[in-house]
Amino acid sequence: MISIKTTDTLYAPDKVDVGIVHIGLGAFHRAHQAVYIEKNLNRHQGGDWGICAVNIRSNSQLVDELKSNGCRYHIAEYQDSQNVELREINAIRDALFAGADKEPLFTKLVSPKTKIVTLTVTEKGYYLSPADKTLRQDDPSIQHDIQNPTAPKTAPGILVEALYRRKESGLEPFTILSCDNMPENGRLTRQAVCDLAALRSTELAQWIKDNVAFPSSMVDRIVPAMSDDSRERLQKELQCDDQNAVMCEAFSQWVVEDNFPQGRPDWENDGVQMVEDVHPFETMKLRLLNGSHSLLAYVGLAAKHKTVAQAIADEKFANLIRHYMSCEASPTLDLPEEVQVQTYIESLVSRFANDSLQHQLSQIAMDGSQKIPQRWLNGAEERLAKGAKQGGLNATALGVAAWLFYVRGADLEGKQHKVDDPMAQTLSELHARCSDPESLVSEALKLNDIFSPEISQSEDFSHAVLNAYQTLISSGVVECLSFNNRPLNSNTANFGG
Repeated sequence: MISIKTTDTLYAPDKVDVGIVHIGLGAFHRAHQAVYIEKNLNRHQGGDWGICAVNIRSNSQLVDELKSNGCRYHIAEYQDSQNVELREINAIRDALFAGADKEPLFTKLVSPKTKIVTLTVTEKGYYLSPADKTLRQDDPSIQHDIQNPTAPKTAPGILVEALYRRKESGLEPFTILSCDNMPENGRLTRQAVCDLAALRSTELAQWIKDNVAFPSSMVDRIVPAMSDDSRERLQKELQCDDQNAVMCEAFSQWVVEDNFPQGRPDWENDGVQMVEDVHPFETMKLRLLNGSHSLLAYVGLAAKHKTVAQAIADEKFANLIRHYMSCEASPTLDLPEEVQVQTYIESLVSRFANDSLQHQLSQIAMDGSQKIPQRWLNGAEERLAKGAKQGGLNATALGVAAWLFYVRGADLEGKQHKVDDPMAQTLSELHARCSDPESLVSEALKLNDIFSPEISQSEDFSHAVLNAYQTLISSGVVECLSFNNRPLNSNTANFGG
């Protein structure tokens, strides 16, 4: 029998003012940032930090459904399949779909009450090149915003226009807080916004650089995408008949750089870690949790696993993940003394095994061209610079090979699947013109939107990826996972397991 704990709202939602505008209304925001705000509002019996949550490109249906229910919804936090806490959330006080008409959104963004703008728009929503982190000025959406600055389509374009309007009105700027899985996400958000602003006005760009705070943050909570099956499960198990409900794990972490000139909630009393430097925490999470997730996704899908829990239950996959985290990712981390990395690694393995979430590997596999640079390649580059000793880069090379195989759009038996990635066409054309594994790997590593020169020019890494790819397509996944007992590339001693 399931043990259910319930937590209700303790304040009057209609008495709460909006002080935060969030761009990117989805399951993760509802299960993470909004929960911390809910705790804050509960503790203060209300306040000025309610959220206006916005979608700018898709999912107008979610906005309509939320608004029809007064923006009230529930989250189910699963400790495991038998222990769950059901929370009522009212922290989102308004929801907007800002498609063609963005004026209602700009009204919110230019309001003096708006002190903070948060974002969960995924890595691709910043329009930065994954390799060199500069604004992709040739992207059609960015080109639109350059030519139509008052009617932008992108998150950076919206922020630039809103800041321009606040500047012209003599208002102090809001603080911009990225909550996406990117290293130094504050700096990268600043890069995207300032690069785009400079194409409009050097004066505006300088004003933003001088006056706008872009603190970094690290977010951590496993939140699978909702489906009809998961909604049915919530209704059956928890009697929660809520179309907008979200399932997630019980664990949650939010580490935020404390740089909010216009004020902020006292989050430190709600479980948020307010720190001077987020970098060690975000790097640990990106390379260990997110890196392991991507590794499980691409290698696991090749082995016909469907969920994270299914994959990690396979001892060979559990060994792969432990090897990757302990021998390849951990040596690249510079952590505070109080952080016990091996304890964190084992906690991740335990979290991955939580079968109550049914976290789909296909969801994690999306947008790989944007994700793998910060999840795998930045760390691999550091390891290569140091000679790739102490465990090599076998797991990372296998991950790249499995990703490259995945993006061809068909599994080992030829069954096709959708490749959801901003570079899907480029990757499909790559497979079409490269008839053999050697040319495929060589040409793939030349994609400078993904691979840095240090990675692409490493013969050792290229050989390891090629060997893993050839093993995958000729002998299958099980043979690939034997790398713990022998090098993937027997000619490259540095890549021994």
